[in-house]
Amino acid sequence: MSSLGRIRAEFTASWHSFLRRRTAVFFTFFFPVIIVLIFGALVQTQPTGGGLFAEDPAYYVPGYLAVVVLFTPLSRVGSTIARHREGNRFEKLATTPLSRSEWLLGQTLVNVVVIGLAALALLVLTVVVTGVSLPLRPATLSIVLFVALGVTLFCGLGAIIGRVADSQDGVIAASNAIALPLLFLSETFVTPDLLPAWFRPALNLSPLTYFARGVRAVTTETGDPWTNLAVLAALSALFFAAGAYAIPRTD
Repeated sequence: MSSLGRIRAEFTASWHSFLRRRTAVFFTFFFPVIIVLIFGALVQTQPTGGGLFAEDPAYYVPGYLAVVVLFTPLSRVGSTIARHREGNRFEKLATTPLSRSEWLLGQTLVNVVVIGLAALALLVLTVVVTGVSLPLRPATLSIVLFVALGVTLFCGLGAIIGRVADSQDGVIAASNAIALPLLFLSETFVTPDLLPAWFRPALNLSPLTYFARGVRAVTTETGDPWTNLAVLAALSALFFAAGAYAIPRTD
């Protein structure tokens, strides 16, 4: 079997495994919807009002997308690795031609498809609930690239967490401990001017910051999305390589 055939087989197996976990399917789509309804419909934004949610609704579109781009890959890939380790699945995979990078790529492609669908549903819901008007231009399609690269990056990080954590519960705890600070300290929901001046340079250390800046440049038609896309692509390749290396062959 060729490398492409092995990746396709892993993708198919992972896809069916995801669909069998109905709770995971439900919360992958339901959790971000709740976020949009709470912040977009109930709290709403108060432009020029000061404090949180004082920007135009379009400013927070990257934050809504970041919820699925960040949380889902970290927990799904990390939990899958922990589950495989507990079931000695990697010992069995070691007897096949499937490489660690091929295994992770198959898992990543499933997440790209699933999260891509969730992101599309979020964009539609955000337009309906908050009244955001997305620009109709070719550059808007780059949101697809931002989502795909963001998912790839956090799949790689999820693989590292799955290797380090000693159980599925440990993966969930570690994923939340990493994801929650990143979500609110990456220019998503909290604007930089609300943070202390000494902390603002640290925003550049978060890979999610480049996702948020790039998507915002597209949705608000301000700024340069392409530089952020290039940085995100480089970070995605780095984290994917590190994640593939971290995947255990045997226990």
